[in-house]
Amino acid sequence: MYNFYTIIRLTYAKNTIMLTPLQQQAVAPPSLCPVFDEARWLRVLFTISDTEQWLQEQQVQHLYHLPLKHHKKLLRKSWYLGASTLAHIVERHYYKISRHPATGKFTIDIPYIIAYIRDAFQQQPEPIPQSSNLQRVWDAGEPIGYDDKGNTVSVLTVVSDAAGRIITAFPGYINYPLT
Repeated sequence: MYNFYTIIRLTYAKNTIMLTPLQQQAVAPPSLCPVFDEARWLRVLFTISDTEQWLQEQQVQHLYHLPLKHHKKLLRKSWYLGASTLAHIVERHYYKISRHPATGKFTIDIPYIIAYIRDAFQQQPEPIPQSSNLQRVWDAGEPIGYDDKGNTVSVLTVVSDAAGRIITAFPGYINYPLT
């Protein structure tokens, strides 16, 4: 025979759900979560999902407006440049934005920055010491900006996670030790 401690009854919109002891460990007891409006929660979830999908489509379309060849190479699962990452790169490392003066800055136009990030995928990824991330270092063959010490550089470093999601890119090399 089960008592209140072995089966908890939760009521969601006139439906009673009985939880086994294992399920009780995964769900907050009614006293901690007295009202759970599942219908509202699902509406919000689907709204977020639809918005996320719409934003993803807008991001792809926005990237396709750049005068660039092979856009799809930036949207692969193994080499992915998201809008928030691109915004980070431009905000922190583009010479026309002076928010972060002590960082390396690209002095080339944005379509070239993105093209060079795309082309850096050809390089073999190298582990970053003291990190789970990887780096690809690509030499553009011409000056692309200056590093954090103010030296003119032709080298681009792209940092990604193990799955290939690009985290950042900047002119020059990573300075060790990482802090």
